[in-house]
Amino acid sequence: MDKKKLDIIERSSEIFLKYGIKSVTMDDLANHLGVSKKTIYKYFEDKNDLVKSTIEMKVEMDKAACINCSQHSENAIEDLISVSKFVLEQIGNVNPTVFFDLQKHYKEAWKILEDHKWQFVLSMIKTNIERGIKEGIFRENINIDVMARLYVSSTDNIMNAEIFPWPEFKFQEVFSEMIRLHINGMSNEKGKNYLKNNFNNEYNV
Repeated sequence: MDKKKLDIIERSSEIFLKYGIKSVTMDDLANHLGVSKKTIYKYFEDKNDLVKSTIEMKVEMDKAACINCSQHSENAIEDLISVSKFVLEQIGNVNPTVFFDLQKHYKEAWKILEDHKWQFVLSMIKTNIERGIKEGIFRENINIDVMARLYVSSTDNIMNAEIFPWPEFKFQEVFSEMIRLHINGMSNEKGKNYLKNNFNNEYNV
C-alpha cells in the first residue's frame, strides 16, 4: 500500500475513534491531517471509502494480534487474557458513538466488522476452547459452539448503549467482567488454580 495512503488511514482512524465518525467532516480531517482535501480524494472516493479502509485495517491488525497471542501463550487461559488486554488497549478510549455511527450510517464498514466477529472471532474462540479442553484446564463437557456464540454475542451487548449506557458503564469495566465470567465459566479446578497462581486474582471470582 502507498505510504501516504496508509498514513491517512492510520491518522484518520485515530480521529474517528476520538471524536466519532459522522460528526467529523472531510474538511475536519484535512485540517487535522495537515493535508488538502484534494490529497485525501486522491486515495479515497469519499468518506465512506475512507471509513471502510480504516475498518479493514483495524480488522487485519486484530487478526494479527490474536494469532500472535495464541502462538506465544502458555495455554488457552493466557491466550484469552492476552487477547483481552489487547482489546482493552485498542478500544478502551474509543468514543462510544463510533459503533452507533458505523451501524447506522456506514453499512459496508459495519458489515466488515460483523463478518469479522462471526467468522474470525467465532472460529478463534472455538479453537481456544478446544485447546483449553485438550490442555486439561477447561471443562470437558463444554458445548463449544454455544459457548463461542455466547462470547461473540456478549461483545455486541457490551457495545449496546441501551444496555450499558455511557458514561455510567465504562467499556473497560464491562468487558473485563464479561471476560472473568467467560474464563471462570469454562475453567475446571486446574484452570482456576492456574488463574489464582498466575494472575493475582485479577480474573478470578
